[in-house]
Amino acid sequence: MQLDQLPKTCKYLSDLLLVNNKSKSGYSQIDHIIFSPFAVFVIETKNYSGIIYGDRTRKQWSVNGKFPMLNPFIQNYGHIEAIRSSLNSVENSNFVSMISFTKRCKFKVNSELREIQSNDLIVYDIELTEFITRKLNVLKLQKKTAVFSEGEILNMYNKLQKENIKDSNIRKNHIEIVKAENNGKKSINNLTNTSAKCVTCGKSVSQKVESFCLSNKERFNGNVYCYEHQKKH
Repeated sequence: MQLDQLPKTCKYLSDLLLVNNKSKSGYSQIDHIIFSPFAVFVIETKNYSGIIYGDRTRKQWSVNGKFPMLNPFIQNYGHIEAIRSSLNSVENSNFVSMISFTKRCKFKVNSELREIQSNDLIVYDIELTEFITRKLNVLKLQKKTAVFSEGEILNMYNKLQKENIKDSNIRKNHIEIVKAENNGKKSINNLTNTSAKCVTCGKSVSQKVESFCLSNKERFNGNVYCYEHQKKH
């Protein structure tokens, strides 16, 4: 496993189910948490295939411009909040949110989400430990001294390991609620989704074209254009 390659000063937990009173199921399922001397990394893994269109500020992202998905950073923020309810001494600035996709994907997202200075990072699974190591090197230079001692890292690790819910019935119920919620959102989207229009000519465009324009904010300034009028920008 890639996380086994992390520095010895780090500890990690995988597949945690923690209480989260703000979620529909009452829980948050977290793929990986890494405790390091300079930050707590919270990692959400995705198993999609295709082009991932997304803007950090938008609630809705898409796969291939037609399959909607919740902005994964919003989802991971919920996970971080669940962790903070247990580790309330850890400040928000000391969390790094990472979303990991397989190499079957291609990113069409904000460029800063790939820049190591950001605390919100989108990565491919094969480069996960590389990005974590690079981020730790940057934080080490910035902060000069460790934020968390070895003892504090161990305490955080032990506390969340103890709070991890392993009951198979609770876990099964959580998964079923999440699936039902996602299916409900897809149905609503299918009923209410109307075509966006080119701001220049008023021509209707596909969701793929809309996602392309919105994910290229610098070029299109947040507007949607048809293929013909994209050429003029």
